[in-house]
Amino acid sequence: MSKADYYETLGINRNASKDEIKGAYRKLAMKYHPDRNPNDKNAEIKFKNATEAYQILSDPNKKNNYDQFGHSAFENMNGGQGDFGGFDSGSFSDIFDDFFGDFMGSGRGRTSGRKRARGQRGSDLKINLAISLEEAYQGKKTTFNINSTDKCETCGGSGAKPGSNPKICPTCGGAGRVRSQQGFFTVQQTCPDCRGEGEIVGSPCKDCNGFGTQKKKKTLSIQIPKGVDDGTRIRLSGKGEAGSKGGADGDLYVYIQVKTHDLFEREEENLYYELPISLANASLGTSIEVPNIDGSKSKVKIPAGTQSGKQLRLRDKGMPILRSGGYGDLYLQVKVETPVSLNKEQKELLEKFKDLEDSKNNPENQSFLKKTKKFWDKIS
Repeated sequence: MSKADYYETLGINRNASKDEIKGAYRKLAMKYHPDRNPNDKNAEIKFKNATEAYQILSDPNKKNNYDQFGHSAFENMNGGQGDFGGFDSGSFSDIFDDFFGDFMGSGRGRTSGRKRARGQRGSDLKINLAISLEEAYQGKKTTFNINSTDKCETCGGSGAKPGSNPKICPTCGGAGRVRSQQGFFTVQQTCPDCRGEGEIVGSPCKDCNGFGTQKKKKTLSIQIPKGVDDGTRIRLSGKGEAGSKGGADGDLYVYIQVKTHDLFEREEENLYYELPISLANASLGTSIEVPNIDGSKSKVKIPAGTQSGKQLRLRDKGMPILRSGGYGDLYLQVKVETPVSLNKEQKELLEKFKDLEDSKNNPENQSFLKKTKKFWDKIS
């Protein structure tokens, strides 16, 4: 019976890169691995064929020979190992450990019979930190408290009673994994005695019960940079939960929440607010002082005849642009306010002004009237 093409077995084309070959094999190996398909002969064959194809195509020299001569390049090289052409048990073990170190929590580089660090990394923590818009503008150094774990001061994080030390697990020899043979396959599992730690604590520390960590209230400080926006994430390396048995500490992620401001609205690096002006000032023009986010004032000229909705721009009066040194702009949205609660004299003056108005004073109103007249003329 002729062998299937190795490229077809892995489902790749002949120009596939090394990473593509590896990715294709990993996908098939995960799917047909014997641990996931117990007593399934068909899955076992597919796993075996995929592994054989990977063993050839992942080696540049073997791949080159296969591309030139096909399966015949490996005939009579297997020492009577049937249709496994050149694929020996040592090669299989290398491939098995390379791929299933991640799948099964093992790694070939971890030599059994030798003590090695098997500490577990501490968990990452997340907190939300609320600040004002002014604080986001200026930047701020602040302190805060969190409840997390820290290395046990009594045992120094080892989990062992002071004066004693953890011992290498006699079952796995410190590897944290044990192997068993299941027919053709070597299966690795977490050591049942040390639960993957590689060490056994004979006399656990009384203060941490052998965990090596304790709950503790921590006071931390953080420098909030100028220009942070709502949702900005700041990472404090090693400030999360403590690692166990010598493992690295986790990280702390601080998520910034910028509070809503009474006056300013923010859109990225720019700031906005509505600027109300009187009808008289809009008509005649004026100069007014307006506030900036840093507490200073800017003098703004309102041109005569300014309409409601006009936008005025103040350059570099917005928020700092994070890590750039530049600034956004401040935009003032003019709102012309119609006067209310008029007294008798004011009303008389407005009536007189109304009588003096002509089309030049209200061009938009005149334009609208012309359009409405034209509309009505069409439908009448």
